[in-house]
Amino acid sequence: MIKREMYMERIRPFIGQNIVKVLTGIRRCGKSVMLTLIQDELKEQGISEERFLSINFESKAVSYVSSVDSTYEHIKTVCEKTGAKVYLFLDEIQELCGWEKLVNSCMIDFDCDIYVTGSNAKLLSGELATYLAGRYVKINVYPFSFKEVMLMLPEKSEAEVFQTYMQWGGMPFLYQFPLGDNDKKQYLSDIYDSIMIKDIVSRNKIRDVEQFKRMLMYFIGNIGNVFSASSITKYLKSENRSISNETLYNYIDYCQSACLFHLVSRQELIGKNILQFQEKIYLTDHGIREAVYGNNMRDIGQVLENIVYIELLRRGYTVTVGKNKNLEVDFVAEKAGQKSYYQVTYLLASEETIEREFGSFRGIPDNYPKYVLSLDEFDLSRDGYQHMNIRKFLLSE
Repeated sequence: MIKREMYMERIRPFIGQNIVKVLTGIRRCGKSVMLTLIQDELKEQGISEERFLSINFESKAVSYVSSVDSTYEHIKTVCEKTGAKVYLFLDEIQELCGWEKLVNSCMIDFDCDIYVTGSNAKLLSGELATYLAGRYVKINVYPFSFKEVMLMLPEKSEAEVFQTYMQWGGMPFLYQFPLGDNDKKQYLSDIYDSIMIKDIVSRNKIRDVEQFKRMLMYFIGNIGNVFSASSITKYLKSENRSISNETLYNYIDYCQSACLFHLVSRQELIGKNILQFQEKIYLTDHGIREAVYGNNMRDIGQVLENIVYIELLRRGYTVTVGKNKNLEVDFVAEKAGQKSYYQVTYLLASEETIEREFGSFRGIPDNYPKYVLSLDEFDLSRDGYQHMNIRKFLLSE
């Protein structure tokens, strides 16, 4: 098990503080392991394990997880018996209806330090924001980065690990044991089915499941490509199906809530307007694409773009797609008042490709860093724009 220090650095300042730590992310990305890592750190600080209370709301092993009241009574009993600060770890809490009231009551009534995980990106919307306004911090957890996979496979070369990573993504379980390709595919397919059925179809009461599955597969096959509602409508019409724009965007919203998709808006780089059309969609884990759609190694440009996008999110950036007049910049990344621009391509194999990738930056009226990322081994920087090998970028600080 690796430390996942990127996340621990964000959590550490809040350990022991009267603020709820909320970890959200796609199923099986390692949120439960993060709770274990936090517990390990607390033990190193001399805190007894007897003061830890862990509850998994997906478990059927105990009956008290069935309601807010019974869970509250169990927590109350433990807190009274312990007689000291209790460290409360609530895993997959979205399974408990009314969990917001439970967390709020625990904060008020007990001396406890609360950590929450959930597989829903909107865990912090609605009631929670009302109950816990100003008293929570959200940490987004993602599947393994390339750097983390390198730590898991120290015996392999950088190039070997990256090829594996491009094809199968970063779900942690894949790197804990030696698995064949069929086993990897089965594992990722099972995750996909669980997300689709449990987190999306059942939770949102989708009736036309077949239509939803077709739309889902269309997006998975077209990650990184600009889409519009009309393009989806035409695609489904060719299969003798129809869908309204409202239903389409509801489906996308459900997938975002389940942490499966990310819908990325386009931003005018001169006018600064956010364009609410021709967005792009990326997957939280590109390995799922290989399992259910295939062709990751054939569609390498799309996959590399997906990898870079998620890495930018992992590093805490807000990301949009840039529109520079008639040109497009793959990613505009902003954080703490700073900005950087990225073009992602497989190889700069021709002068035409070089001109297209570097040329997208021309006319942008600022001096923020501008990068072209590719798998070329040689530095092809020019005109003040930086070129970097994608592997080196992913391994950089």
